[in-house]
Amino acid sequence: MRIDKDLVAAAATPLVLGILSDGDLYGYAILKRVGELSGGSMQWTDGMLYPLLHRLERLGYVSSSWGTSEAGRRRKHYAITPAGRAALADRQEQWAVVADALRQVWQTAQRPPAVAEGWA
Repeated sequence: MRIDKDLVAAAATPLVLGILSDGDLYGYAILKRVGELSGGSMQWTDGMLYPLLHRLERLGYVSSSWGTSEAGRRRKHYAITPAGRAALADRQEQWAVVADALRQVWQTAQRPPAVAEGWA
């Protein structure tokens, strides 16, 4: 399934902040986690993730630090900040409203016309 780029863009910030709320990760691990959480339907690239991480860092939602992997390679690790946790809570509230509205629309759309118009 192809997910529209506008929907991916809208979900990117809360998805990354939510992933980082479980613990610090480096970029490749975030990409893998997005794929896992979406059942493989969302396959992000470096070109999508790193500009987002840099923007979140500029906003103060994410901090970064250099570390070394078990293989001895340098990796930049990302962590959610207190401001990022507050932004995540705000986004969760917003998405709950959007998801509820969509659920109501889709439930109405699945009913026979007479039920949807209140004639049943």
